[in-house]
Amino acid sequence: METFIYGSFTVLALVALVFHFFAMKTKSQVSSANNPHFKRFQYSFFLVYFMALFSDWLQGPYVYKLYEHYGYASNQIALLYVVGFASSVIFGTTTGPLADRFGRKKMALIFCVLYSFCCLTKLSSKFFWLFLGRVFGGISTSMLFSTFESWYVYEHTETHDFPNEWLSVTFSKATFWNGVLAINAGVFSNVFAETLGYGPVAPFMLAIPFLLVAGFIILRTWKENYGNQTLDLRRSCMDGLRSILFKEVILYLGVVQSLFEANMYIFVFQWTPILGPGHPPLGMVFASFMVCIMIGSSLHALLLSKKFQAEQLLMMAVFLAIIAMSLCIYSTSVSHLYVSFIAFLILEVAVGMYFPAIGYLRSQVIPEDLRAGIMNWFRVPTNVITCAGLLLVHNNTLISSTQTMFAICTGMLSIALLCNFKFITLFNSSRVPLTPSEDKVPLTKNET
Repeated sequence: METFIYGSFTVLALVALVFHFFAMKTKSQVSSANNPHFKRFQYSFFLVYFMALFSDWLQGPYVYKLYEHYGYASNQIALLYVVGFASSVIFGTTTGPLADRFGRKKMALIFCVLYSFCCLTKLSSKFFWLFLGRVFGGISTSMLFSTFESWYVYEHTETHDFPNEWLSVTFSKATFWNGVLAINAGVFSNVFAETLGYGPVAPFMLAIPFLLVAGFIILRTWKENYGNQTLDLRRSCMDGLRSILFKEVILYLGVVQSLFEANMYIFVFQWTPILGPGHPPLGMVFASFMVCIMIGSSLHALLLSKKFQAEQLLMMAVFLAIIAMSLCIYSTSVSHLYVSFIAFLILEVAVGMYFPAIGYLRSQVIPEDLRAGIMNWFRVPTNVITCAGLLLVHNNTLISSTQTMFAICTGMLSIALLCNFKFITLFNSSRVPLTPSEDKVPLTKNET
């Protein structure tokens, strides 16, 4: 299997390079690249955002190993993982309204400090500090995946008034380079933890300088922007929830996001034990997954240039994920490791297509004044489903096998596909033909 994985990585890397080359030649990419003002603005965002993502990826491969290194049993480790997701559910929903009211730049700075503190808690082997680190880690993750995007969309559309389609350019590039960052972070983590012998706590310490530098750049270069500053915290949270429940176009997009990402997180905890009997090189497997995400992001850009719409590409991503999970049901029932690996690769291509599509669509349907809050509400069912899946699989209760888990994932994705169909109908019916002078304004601006 090792030869198969190394060969797959080589082929996939070549495909990713070819796709990226052609994606860079598309009309949107070329026109945005020829605008020096947009390039400077995009660079100012990427410089910070990529540092934040890189610090997050540095920690990922060694979280479980660190807890194991400190002597904790598997059920205790599972509890710590669940605490992180639960914290995101309980406290994460407040970070969005706080960012909208008090400033997204301020919240991004708080993220850098808070996540640095989370890394420092890993120096202690005491359960209290590790537990506390997971609590603040869940809050930090909510900030990372809502505050930064909210800041960028506001600056792109309101401050600089760049063309709307250039949002897709940014989200597609972010997804592509996220894969590159993940691969490099895996290498850095391995070098510091294993080769240099600093142990599994080293990647967490390595992440801190990147977070602090990101915070310094935010402080010096970012402008402040806000959502609705007149609402109090409780009312802001409730208004975000009401917008989801009573605006069908937002509701259906939220369901698609929640179910797709829950499936993705459950997969993260399943792939290692599934491929484990084949004794694969886990680093190369992870690198192959990241290359597939890069392929998916380039495929998204190429299909957009062929006049596909973002909502159609989102549906393609969900459909690909259904194919992948269906293959996993078969492969895990007969222990066919090669089919499982191929299914995982298909899923990662779907993930690469999904993120730029969902990012663009969120920018179109979510009201600006409640953007960060609504995005965090979207993550609540994701984290609840992930927690439930982890606990049920670990305790071998209602979910008695990996095959059953993948069947449930397939069912969730099928529901997401139906909601995607409904979203497309509602989204297209809400489109209003724009005059040439209005073609840079987000579709939801009139609503807000």
